[in-house]
Amino acid sequence: MKLRITDPTAILVDADVASVRAEDASGSFGILSGHADFLTALGVSIVSWRGADGAPGYCAVRNGILTVSHGTEVAVATREGHVGDDLGTLEHDVLARYRERDEGERSERTASAKLRMQAIRHMVEALQGGGRELGL
Repeated sequence: MKLRITDPTAILVDADVASVRAEDASGSFGILSGHADFLTALGVSIVSWRGADGAPGYCAVRNGILTVSHGTEVAVATREGHVGDDLGTLEHDVLARYRERDEGERSERTASAKLRMQAIRHMVEALQGGGRELGL
């Protein structure tokens, strides 16, 4: 079978595989060659596979669509994916990326709140001054 996992910016996995496992809202499922055509939505999940050589692979996905076509093509389109060969390492990498993103978003929210407060202060000062600063 052919497995292709993509996010909006890249092809994360493009490999020949013997089997694929994933999880959707109904639970965990497996895909082998000859599987019926299939479409499902993925939430936050681990897509795992065994390569044609038997080596395992893993991709942590955040929301996406998994399709099986012609019994030999498995495609996953995800908002965000992180690939790894070891689940422990993948978990560590994903958590580190989420922490970085959370810290960045927190900084952006703080900067945005400061700008809003400055704008409010300037508007209050202008209104208290009778609108002279606004040209009224």
